[in-house]
Amino acid sequence: MLDGAAAERCPTPVRRQSRLKGRCEGVFWRRTDRQEVRRITLAARRYELVTRQPGARSGALGFVALEVLEYLANLVDYKTGRLDPAIETLMSRLRRSRDAIVRALKALRTHGFLDWLRRYVPTGNEGRGPQVQQTSNAYRLSLPARALRLLGRFGQPSPLPDDFDATQQRRTAGYDAYRASLSPVELVAETIEDPALRAVLTRLGQGVERESGRRTESQSKFLFYRD
Repeated sequence: MLDGAAAERCPTPVRRQSRLKGRCEGVFWRRTDRQEVRRITLAARRYELVTRQPGARSGALGFVALEVLEYLANLVDYKTGRLDPAIETLMSRLRRSRDAIVRALKALRTHGFLDWLRRYVPTGNEGRGPQVQQTSNAYRLSLPARALRLLGRFGQPSPLPDDFDATQQRRTAGYDAYRASLSPVELVAETIEDPALRAVLTRLGQGVERESGRRTESQSKFLFYRD
């Protein structure tokens, strides 16, 4: 919630229940993955069909809400859950009016597919004038239980095949054998992603290979002369 001191200094107060950007998202956003996001969008489409009355053009969500949800699903950061596009971004990308976007967001929130936190940021004004201003919301996708039931077996993780463990073991053994066959230089090129570190280790590996080659050659000459 916006603190009282900030509200008093701000002649154009931000909306109620707004939180300071950068201080509230840690406990709101959560990590997700492609499968979970896909379940949410699929459940929303089925929910829309189930709630559409005979003769009606749309169901409880509406086609604009489905468009918004699909766009948010493509935008969310799986690792952090970060999702905070501005209303103007949604309007521009989906070519919809502000009213249509706002109604769609409210429908998604009402039916449990979306939640958000209002946020504000400091303006940087040192004298008179607004000290804070509204910024984009922090959004979070969710899957309501009543929509999850509509997915049936699609809402459950796919079972692993019977030979999954044996297949994984064969793949691991094959990869280990492949790595064991590599020279030091080839192993560096295969496993090190950082270019600078890879270059340093490659030079070291090449030096080791040259030294090893010289020793092998010396030993071969020694054995030849002894014979």
